[in-house]
Amino acid sequence: MNNKLLIIGASGHGKVVADIALKMNRWQSIAFLDDDEKIKLSMGLEVVGNSNEAMKHINDCDIFVGVGNNEVRKRIQQNLEAEGATLPTLIHPNAVIAEQVEVAPGTAIMAGVVINCCSKIGKGCIINTGATIDHDNVMEDFVHISPGVHLAGAVKVGQESWLGIGSTVSNNVNITSNCKVGAGTVVVMDITETGTYVGVPARRVL
Repeated sequence: MNNKLLIIGASGHGKVVADIALKMNRWQSIAFLDDDEKIKLSMGLEVVGNSNEAMKHINDCDIFVGVGNNEVRKRIQQNLEAEGATLPTLIHPNAVIAEQVEVAPGTAIMAGVVINCCSKIGKGCIINTGATIDHDNVMEDFVHISPGVHLAGAVKVGQESWLGIGSTVSNNVNITSNCKVGAGTVVVMDITETGTYVGVPARRVL
């Protein structure tokens, strides 16, 4: 672990990530990398370069990918992993993480999240504000769980899937990879085909 943290992405998601990092009080200095040259400061923290400069910092900084888009976050994080970068896990102090929960590197867990026992959260995931993940869940890599999502027990969400704000998933339901579940959608049966799902109960629309 290094005493410096670089966050790639200085806008929306990156700001929330920075807030978590500041509250964790682990790093002596925190800065951003961002490709928008107009952004010089974010959350009172300096933007010290663009994302292409990340590799030159891998030996003296922890690096976190604060990008909301699953595909882009995956690409950047996997490139960093291949070069041996240290990728921390960021967990807000007001999140509740039960016993025997596994959280992989590069994942951000926001304020008000509850993750119950024996759940596994993959790398590069976003578990957003106020979401609840009950016992024995599996979130595969680069999943994005939006604010206020509720997952019952023994739910599995495949990699790079995105669950919209306020959506709900019943117990023992599996959602395949690369799916989008719309805001307020209620998933009561397995989703086995990649696509976009909305409604109560969920139905495929794209």
